[in-house]
Amino acid sequence: MMGGQFYGGFWWMPLTMVFFWVLIGLGIYLIIRAFFPSTSLRSERESNRAMEIAKERLARGEITIEEFERIKKSLLE
Repeated sequence: MMGGQFYGGFWWMPLTMVFFWVLIGLGIYLIIRAFFPSTSLRSERESNRAMEIAKERLARGEITIEEFERIKKSLLE
């Protein structure tokens, strides 16, 4: 029997190819996520920063509690 020692020994090759392409795809996905973060995360961070500024202004007495509540309500909508 010619080549009998290799019979059935190459079943893992397609699996390694699929694994390789999954790793490449995952790497590309992670690079894109690193350079282009989600806009929802960005807007949430901006909203949190705006709330912090409003709290600081309230603490310094620059705005009243009513103004703070109005700002808070508009930021949470």
